[in-house]
Amino acid sequence: MVKLDAIQKRLIEEIADLHGVPAGAYNFRANSQLAGRNSTANIEIVSKPDGSGIYIHVKPGTKNESVHIPVVLSESGIKETVYNDFYIGEGADVVIVAGCGIDNCGSQDSEHDGVHRFFVEKNAKIKYVEKHYGSGDGRGQRILNPVTEVYQEEGSVVEMEMEQIKGVDSTERTTLAELKGDARLVVKERLMTHGSQNAVSTYQVNLNGAQATADVVSRSVARDESTQTFNARITGNAPCSGHTECDSIIMDHGRILAIPSLEANDVDAMLVHEAAIGKIAGDQLIKLMTLGLTEQEAEEQIINGFLR
Repeated sequence: MVKLDAIQKRLIEEIADLHGVPAGAYNFRANSQLAGRNSTANIEIVSKPDGSGIYIHVKPGTKNESVHIPVVLSESGIKETVYNDFYIGEGADVVIVAGCGIDNCGSQDSEHDGVHRFFVEKNAKIKYVEKHYGSGDGRGQRILNPVTEVYQEEGSVVEMEMEQIKGVDSTERTTLAELKGDARLVVKERLMTHGSQNAVSTYQVNLNGAQATADVVSRSVARDESTQTFNARITGNAPCSGHTECDSIIMDHGRILAIPSLEANDVDAMLVHEAAIGKIAGDQLIKLMTLGLTEQEAEEQIINGFLR
């Protein structure tokens, strides 16, 4: 049974869109303790012997099942690092919902660092959703540093949705991926920073097999005094195709650094990068304001549409 207090339940709703115990496999973690777990006939979740994290085993051929593994911190001063390994069997097709929510009303920093490794077998497919959220009126910071490693066998597909929209003071996201032949990786990152927040996103994708493909796209908004860095590198080591794109809106006194880069080590590697940073267009604001919105309301509408 899942044991969560009111604050923790609110955090779970924010990061995993859950209003109760989910169907299927799940592992809930709250303030560095196990708060609930369930395995199914096709998906097994077990603790690592040293207590550092969990193993998630998805049987070959598993279809239309999901795994929820949210983490919440509602006490000030917690600092933890967890290591979770996912083994996705051949031909499986599953959804994995992760993410972390921190509510810090104290004076000490609260930090969660998670290392997720995915071993995706031939022709398997996963959709991985990771959302970060912070709240609380304390002076302590809310810090999240996720590391994601993806190892894809032939014909596998990994779709990743990374979202961080509110309340995280500092984050360093690192994503590493190794793709064999005919494997496909799609990453969609959505990010908004405000206040004095800082966010760094680093992607390293190696396309090692023939016809491997990768598409890494980030959309972000930097408000107030916040800073962002987007560093994406795609390396083509075989006949392959890769694309990385950073599209950002800068506001107030925000700062954004975009560093897309490509490395081709095969004559048939087709790699493309794009980057655009700019402010909200004045004609967009005027058009919405003529419909009765205030300038602030118009800005919010534009940002919400941009980050969808």
